[in-house]
Amino acid sequence: MSKKGDKEAEEFEPDKGSEAQIAVHWREEGYFFPSAKFIGQANANDPSILERFSEKNYPECFKEYADLLTWDKYWHTTLDTSNAPFWKWFVGGRLNASYNCVDRHLKTDRNKAAIIWVPELEEQDTEVITYQELYCRVNEFAALLKGFCGVETGDVATFHLPMVPDLPVAMLACARLGVIHSQVFGGFSGSACGGRIADSKSKILVTIDGYYRNGELQDHKVKADEAVARALEDGVVVEKVLVFRRNPGEYASKSPMVEGRDFFVDEIMPEYKGKLVDPVSMPAEAPLFIMYSSGTTGKPKGCQHSTGGYLSYVTGTSKYYQDIHPNDTYWCAADIGWITGHSYIVYGPLALGTTTVMYEGIPTYPDAGRMWRIAERLGVTQFHTAPTTIRTLRKVGPNEPAKYNYHFKHMTTVGEPIEPDVWRWYHEVVGKGEAVIVDTWWQTENGGFLGSTLPALNAMKPGSCGPAVIGIFPEILDENGDVVEAGSGHAGNICIRNPWPGIFQTIWGDPDRFVKTYYEKYNKDPKSTDWHDWPYFANDGAMQAKDGYYRILGRVDDVINVSGHRLGTKELESAALMVEEVAEAAAVPVVDELRGHAVEMYIAVKPGVDPNVDVAAKVTKMIESEIGKIARPKNVWIVADMPKTRSGKIMRRVIASISNFTDVGDITTLANPDVVTDIKHYVESEKVAAGELPRDLSSAELQSILNFGSEE
Repeated sequence: MSKKGDKEAEEFEPDKGSEAQIAVHWREEGYFFPSAKFIGQANANDPSILERFSEKNYPECFKEYADLLTWDKYWHTTLDTSNAPFWKWFVGGRLNASYNCVDRHLKTDRNKAAIIWVPELEEQDTEVITYQELYCRVNEFAALLKGFCGVETGDVATFHLPMVPDLPVAMLACARLGVIHSQVFGGFSGSACGGRIADSKSKILVTIDGYYRNGELQDHKVKADEAVARALEDGVVVEKVLVFRRNPGEYASKSPMVEGRDFFVDEIMPEYKGKLVDPVSMPAEAPLFIMYSSGTTGKPKGCQHSTGGYLSYVTGTSKYYQDIHPNDTYWCAADIGWITGHSYIVYGPLALGTTTVMYEGIPTYPDAGRMWRIAERLGVTQFHTAPTTIRTLRKVGPNEPAKYNYHFKHMTTVGEPIEPDVWRWYHEVVGKGEAVIVDTWWQTENGGFLGSTLPALNAMKPGSCGPAVIGIFPEILDENGDVVEAGSGHAGNICIRNPWPGIFQTIWGDPDRFVKTYYEKYNKDPKSTDWHDWPYFANDGAMQAKDGYYRILGRVDDVINVSGHRLGTKELESAALMVEEVAEAAAVPVVDELRGHAVEMYIAVKPGVDPNVDVAAKVTKMIESEIGKIARPKNVWIVADMPKTRSGKIMRRVIASISNFTDVGDITTLANPDVVTDIKHYVESEKVAAGELPRDLSSAELQSILNFGSEE
């Protein structure tokens, strides 16, 4: 930054409010309204639903969600707060999740498609699994787990599977037995999987020999050997590794099968063909699964989700917020390795008896029209994906959707805030101006949506997730626990004042960390059993507009503090994406002696755009215009691609480390680790040429860089 820029930064009057009050400069966008056609058919088009789920009817309002399920025994207590904040929902009730997602639909819909699986290679056949076929496969695999592996109710089984039909089958087989499943995202390393096996003390690993990614058959079984070795380091012995084969009769891995430990599922299965297993009636508060959150530092958190509360919540939100009807063809283009896939590919849609679509591969293989060809061929009615995917498709195929004759009634965005410009492309081009959009906010820990417009009753507003989901009562607090008022123009820490059925029960094996991370910050009385004294701290920054809509600004540790002015990364990135040539943007902090931190931007341009200095100048000008001179980037780096996780998230920690001349750390989970070397060489050589040399960072400064950027 020039000396003039430095002077302007020094003269800037920093925010005098609490340090939780992130100043927000995003302008408020206009409203978009759902069509009369959508409203007429919507599950939630009666305004009385808002009254039914109002605070005066809490917690009994959630009976409406639970009544969507089939219970073996009805509950006697809707919400038990006696061991706060370890909430228990529908206590006394008993049910089975597998029965609710499969068996109960057979009487009327046994021949309806439950799962449509699309392989990445277009020349391979799409697989349609009816509810009857799903019932048979789930029972057979449950019989195998019980008979061959000896698993019992309450045990944990770990899966390290990609997007293949064997994954939901295995999940539902575990649920049938009352076995807790722990699915590790297929893109994670064997070591990451092994650490999760060790934490859960799982003795069973279910994996696959290979799967297709970008047209190539990946060797996946090799990761199983790494996982078993890693678990053994922590004293946990994996007794059996069950291996599915991606292509029948072939073995895709170079990793040898270990005798007595590794077994091909297809070779064992004939013994269990046609077997039926009665679903185990489970207490509502019994654990259904563990979902490990990922992060940059520290031990991954095993989020333990319940059976009755979780299943009720995802079923209810699938009905009212995804507007799922039994005859819909619903496609959530996420990965089941994340909570989105658990809730809104498997459990929610199947509990409602609809048809859910699974796709094996990446959204741009073999070209940018692939997603829209699938949607057209299958007659998809709802489409659900993440902003990272939307930005990618906008970058590589901005005009592709117009080439295909599909028509969505409803679209979802999930996983991180979506920039208004990207939202508009999603609405106008992907949705063809016809589909409603729900911009949802929630987390691994939450089970289901917390913030979203109710699609028939609330107008959409780009950049805002909307109001709270029905039955959810948020508040934004500063560091002192004082409420940050709606319409104040300030942000703080978004908290949920009340428990809800989808909230996770605890961190697996670490209840103290559970309380410390999510409840201790704003707890009024550690001995209280009154839920009002236990606000849930989401660790996200947010603001609320005068109209009650929430704008989520990202993780509270994804904030760049410049001269006391706390800038949200999503706001910076949104401004950069308003430049026509820009496809992707990432904002990171660089340690600065005068201001604490300065901003550096990393930019990837659209295909065919000359990545010249004009783009960098346009980005700087746009940020100054939209936010102010205090946010002016110290540098704007134009790169060929961003370092990304296998789920498509930009790994901001890596580029923040490059900007600060520090070690980039573990990049084994990156989908494109080669780009890191190129970026590092380019940025560091440019900095050195400009006279900027590495400096010794304090431990606090170094930690701030290592902690930067959410990778969940």
